[in-house]
Amino acid sequence: VLELLRGLQRGSEDRSSSLCRLHQALRHKETQQTFIRLEGSIRSLVGLLTSSLGELQLGAARCLHELSCGQPPVPEACLPATPYLLTYLAGHSLELTELCLYTLGNLAVESQAVRRQLLPQGIIPVLASCIQSPHEAVLEGLGYVLSQLLQAKEAPMEIIPLVLSSALPQQMLRLLHRGLGAGAAVEFAWCLHYITCSHTANRELLALGALPTLTELLLQLASDIPPEPPDGLELLVCPVLRCLSSLLAEPNGAEGQLQDHRLLVALFLLLQSFLQQPFVVQEGLWLLNNLTAEDSFFCSALLSLDLLPALLQLLPCSQMGSVLVLTVLCNVAQKGPAYCQQLHQQQLLPLLLPTLLLPDPAVVEQCLELLHLLFLHWPEAAADFIRQGGQRALERHQGTPELQERARALLD
Repeated sequence: VLELLRGLQRGSEDRSSSLCRLHQALRHKETQQTFIRLEGSIRSLVGLLTSSLGELQLGAARCLHELSCGQPPVPEACLPATPYLLTYLAGHSLELTELCLYTLGNLAVESQAVRRQLLPQGIIPVLASCIQSPHEAVLEGLGYVLSQLLQAKEAPMEIIPLVLSSALPQQMLRLLHRGLGAGAAVEFAWCLHYITCSHTANRELLALGALPTLTELLLQLASDIPPEPPDGLELLVCPVLRCLSSLLAEPNGAEGQLQDHRLLVALFLLLQSFLQQPFVVQEGLWLLNNLTAEDSFFCSALLSLDLLPALLQLLPCSQMGSVLVLTVLCNVAQKGPAYCQQLHQQQLLPLLLPTLLLPDPAVVEQCLELLHLLFLHWPEAAADFIRQGGQRALERHQGTPELQERARALLD
């Protein structure tokens, strides 16, 4: 390693070969630790990065990228290179731009100190300029950098306001609406998710039209999905579902913006396609819960489109999935007698009786809440429940501390 570094520092004609060999050597963690301890090592790489020779620039950028992937304190040693990495994002070499983006993204993960150096150096305005690139590879790399920044613990207070004051959110939504390659779409969708889950910028995203844009994207994904979804599609579906859920949960923000029964159909198509991936089903059920929580439009659509059987099929998918299915049914039952009558007519009670026998208190508690609403709004359901042996199922829970009060109320 020392000999390679000396070859670079001497400015010999074989610097390209030395850089190539150094790049290969830096793939090993031990070599990285050795390299950063050598005097002038990073300074030499930065000098070559600023060379007028493209081959040397790329070689130095590859070495810095390997170092940025290392374990602390290796990435921090690359900090002197950040101003140059940012500068070359506006360059003409596609490969160099990609390398600079992924190196910056790796460095942004490492520490708050690194991010606090990048922010004053103007990384957000540079990314806002870079998003104008016509190259999918550049957009994907940009999304990677931005997603690393937006996941930081200080993002809600220090980074998201800067992102919102730039053109990045509008451009990400525009590009998602226009259609992107899978890699860039996944990165942008996760970026939007990190913004929405901070709960600091949802009003701004709603004002930018995030809700209709993400809805259209979800409709497109559902319409194009094959019988066997390709590996990796869940990486796009998941953040889109989460973003929509977060935006719908915004108080006084999304009312009336989203009353389209096609969304419900698309959601169930996706749920059916990802039955073998419970975490995707749970995300879809969270969205369904937020759609039906306040708005009777989607409760009515769920029944009128005959989607209730498909929902009930999801009851055994997972513990959290079961709770969410029962929560959605509670949302429907809360809308009053007409809804409870339809639930009863759909033979809901025979499915709830086995649920009451499950060992999971959270699932049973939500089931008891659903029974309470059914009995309250449609007393015929209570009589039917007794005929089917429901009283004995309730009596089983009188000795369970967290359930006995609800069970006793229903028995009474």
